[in-house]
Formats: sequence, structure tokens, C-alpha cells
Amino acid sequence: MTIENNIVQAVSEIITSVYGHQVSERELLLQKTRKEFVGDITLVVFPFVRLSKTSPEQTATLLGDELVKRLEDVTSYNVIKGFLNLSLSPDYWLRFLKSQMNNESFGMWPVGGQTVVVEFSSPNTNKPLHLGHVRNNLLGYSVSRILEAAGNRVARVNLVNDRGIHICKSMLTWIKFGNGETPQSSGKKGDKLVGDYYVMFETELRKQAGTLAQERGIGEDEARKIAPLMLEAQELLRKWELKDPETMSVWEMMNAWVYEGFDKTYARMGVHFDKIYYESDTYLLGKELVLEGLEKGVLIRKEDSSVWADLTDMKLDQKLLLRSDGTSVYMTQDLGTAQLRYDDFKADKMIYVVGNEQNYHFDVLQKVLKKLDKPYADAIYHLSYGMVELPEGKMKSREGTVVDADELMDEMIATARRMTEELGKTDDFSAEEKEKLYNIIGMGALKYFILKVDPRKNMLFNPAESIDFNGHTGPLIQYTHARIRSILRTADDARIEKTDLDVVNAGDMNEKEKRLLKILYAFPEVVQESAVEYSPATLANYLYDLAREFNQFYHDYSILNEPNLAISDFRLQLARLTARVIKSGMGLLGIEVPEKM
Repeated sequence: MTIENNIVQAVSEIITSVYGHQVSERELLLQKTRKEFVGDITLVVFPFVRLSKTSPEQTATLLGDELVKRLEDVTSYNVIKGFLNLSLSPDYWLRFLKSQMNNESFGMWPVGGQTVVVEFSSPNTNKPLHLGHVRNNLLGYSVSRILEAAGNRVARVNLVNDRGIHICKSMLTWIKFGNGETPQSSGKKGDKLVGDYYVMFETELRKQAGTLAQERGIGEDEARKIAPLMLEAQELLRKWELKDPETMSVWEMMNAWVYEGFDKTYARMGVHFDKIYYESDTYLLGKELVLEGLEKGVLIRKEDSSVWADLTDMKLDQKLLLRSDGTSVYMTQDLGTAQLRYDDFKADKMIYVVGNEQNYHFDVLQKVLKKLDKPYADAIYHLSYGMVELPEGKMKSREGTVVDADELMDEMIATARRMTEELGKTDDFSAEEKEKLYNIIGMGALKYFILKVDPRKNMLFNPAESIDFNGHTGPLIQYTHARIRSILRTADDARIEKTDLDVVNAGDMNEKEKRLLKILYAFPEVVQESAVEYSPATLANYLYDLAREFNQFYHDYSILNEPNLAISDFRLQLARLTARVIKSGMGLLGIEVPEKM
């Protein structure tokens, strides 16, 4: 039973005994004591004032006196208005360290939660992955790892948008201008080759639209719709939906190029999926669901034969589900995917990691599923994240101004190489060890810089700021882990006698050691909080605070040169648990930590 549970039970008993009332668990609010106040755990007293009919301070004082009497681990308290700040005994913190110093799974919760499907990545097969996809993949993968650590059963899935007009644009340009070019003949990565043809389509379309607009005196947007190249792309889409053999052959070939390229990028990012869905499969099931809704009378067919969902009774507008020519829209395939995913996993929660520009889309998806009376409609959750911008502005795929994911990773590793060598941190490393370390630092810097930001916020990505061994960065946390591992190796090599900590006098514990133990103690709750909030940022910032606190402690107190062997070993175990938490926590962010650097 945890100290928090003991406090809750004791407070409940005190209130029943003194005031003759029972209180619910939701009224017993415990939180970490704020840094500016003395204490370890704070009880919010305001809910009990109605029972005590005294001031919050008087109520808190009564509860504090009783808790000190009843609980051996509560040694003192102070009252700040309606907040009761409780201080725990040094013995409690020492017992915590002893109980966890050999626990390799500290912070990980037993399986017993929900079944959760996390969809992330969701690329189009008309371009390579870019910086926006990097945030999506890192966020989705980390959320899935954190949910697992919090005790949930998690399936990582990817929905590949492998059909639609955007795919046909790349296909058409390759057919017209490609001259049989392949990744092998060009030496290009397959996804990059296809992306080049997507950009080429936009370039050619802009030329045609400009000429048409000038000749006919119409706006450029209208000219784009009637330009020959756009009409050809729409015709190619119709051929695809009719399964025209020649069209399907080109589609399968170019998609294969893209998948091979994606797989290489995913491997570099360190992400993987348990199942991959393809829009070309799911849109047909989506059509069936739409027709089913039409038969039940919950959807409407208009005069032009298009099918719509009328959501005006749900405070939205009408939403197109099938075009007049029978072709589907994005919403159609998302309906089919949701059904297929529920059939596959019977998930309690289906999380879609998709940018905030799609907020309306997922609001509509959930409401259409409710119209269709699907039992999983309420399981839909859109993890809406903000856009990634660069110092020079927004990215545009069709204009070829995106930051390519592979090139970004190359740049991060190159920057890590340059900064690490300037600091002389790898002078005694072999060439192979150096390259491995540069990759760990570069990728760690990229991942941490992105994940430390609240997912719901837009962010400005500046590679130069992300690799700073003294800043709020991944490399600082990685260096802290490497420093601790070096201390532990030195201790092992010196054969320093180990104690079982039973001879340690808890009363000798200094404030920095206690502060470090308190932060370590919070790790399991931070994991759970990050899972509930779907926010790796909560965990990322905790790990920075932990690393910073350890470095401050290490600056002030010696570990290996401490003359009292019992205290030295206590500090070694404190360092060992710190390294373990850093490694576990960074692993949940998808970040590797080096043994030395």
C-alpha cells in the first residue's frame, strides 16, 4: 500500500470520526507539494470546510495533527491557506530506494488497462516523408509506448493513403514525362522519385492554368479546374476505380517504390507498426457502410446521385460521402477503416494522431458513425497536434518546399558530429563507436526537441538549438546518463564494497539527495499522467528536471570520493536508479541513451 493510499485512508477515517460524515475519493485530492513550500505531499482541504464549519486553516491544522499521530511516515506539516503540506520521514525515502534499486521495471504498470489502437504516420504515396511526418511519427510512436507502460494493450497501426487524385497526379506526370525512369535508373530513393513527379505536375499545371486564365479572362483557381492536365488526372482516377489493367500496373509499380523508401525512413526514425491498412482496401468497406446508412434512411441521396450525411441536428452541416459519379471521398475510407479496425482489435479507444487542420474531419467522422449507430463511435479520439514551422515559414509539398525527413536526419547527425568533436568528447572512441554515438545524439536531439513541446501547440523547429549539451535538450539528458554509467563502471572497477543500505542512517540524508529521491519516486505517476494526457511532453520535461537535479547534486556532493562507505554506496544506488529511470523514460520517447559519451 502506498503512502498516498495510507494518507487517503487515514483522512477518510479522521473525517468520519470527527465530523460524522463519509467523503468520496474524488474529494480527497493529493498532489506534489510545490517547490516553494516545505513538504512532500499536499492535501487540498477546501472540500472539508463545509463539514468542519471552521476556516480552511483550522481544518487543515486538525487533520495535520491527527495524521502525524496516526502515520509513522508523516513527521510534520505546515498549512498554507487551504493546503496541508505533509513532510515524510527520511526513513520512508530510504525504504523507497531500497525497494526499487533492483527493480528493472520500476515505473512500468502491470497490464490491465484498455485495448488501444494508435494510428500514426498515415502518409500519401505521392511524396516522401517530411518534417510534419516526423512530428506525427515520433508523437504516435511515443504515445503508444507510454500507453503500454501505463498498462494498456496497444496496437500501432498505419493507414497508407495510396489512392485518390493526388496519387494520380504523380502517376500521370510519370506516364507523360517519365520516359521509364525508375529508382534504379535514377539512383533516387523511390519515395523521392515519385515526389519529384508530384512537384512536376504542379509546375506544369500552374503553367497551363496561367495560360488559360489569360486567354479566357478567368481566375486562376477556375482555370486550374479545367486545365487539360487536371482533367487527365481526374480521368486517370476514374480508370483506377474501374480497375483498368494498365492504370493498376503503373499504380502498383510506383507504390512499391514508395513503400521501399518509407520503410528505410521508418527504420531510421526507430518506429514500427503492428498492422498497416491501405485506403485502396478500406474505401470499399466505407462505401458499403454508406449504402447501408442510405437503406436505413439515416443518410440522404441528392438529385445528382451524390450521398450526404445531414449533421445539422448535431450542430454541423451536411457532409459529402459519395460523389455523384460514385467515387468516394476521404470520409468514406475513414468510415471503412474505423469498422475494420474495430473488427480486428475490439478496441476500447481508437486514437488518430493527425494534425489540427483535420479537427473538423474527425468531428464529422464521429458524428457520422453515431448516425450509423456504430458501437465504437465514442471510442474515436483525435489526438490533434500543432503544425511544425521553420524559421523561414510554412512548408508546401506540391511546391517542393518541404523539409525532407531523410535530409533532416542527415543534418541532425552531421550537427551532432561537429558539436561533439568540437567538445572533444570522442577522442578515445573508435571510428565505429563515434558514428554510432553521433547517430544516437543526433536522433535523440531531434526526437526530444519535438516531443518536449505540448502536442497541441504549434512549434518552431530550429535544428541548431536542439543539440546543446547544456540546454533543455536530449543530449543533456543523454550525457547525464553516460556520466552516471561512467561513475558506476569506475565503482565496479575499483571493487568498492557494497552495503545493503541497512547501515545507512536516513537522518544523514541531505536535502539534494532527498529532492532527487522525490523526483524518482514520481516516475510511475508521470508515466500514468503522460498516458492519460496522451502527452510525451509531460514525460520529456520530467526527465529534464531529473537530469538537472542529478547534475546539481553531483556538483555539490562526491560519490566515489565520499569517505563514509555507507554514504558512498547510498549515493551509488541513488545514481543507479536515476540512470535506470532516464533510460526507461527516454526509451518511452523512442530515444536511445549511450553508455558513454
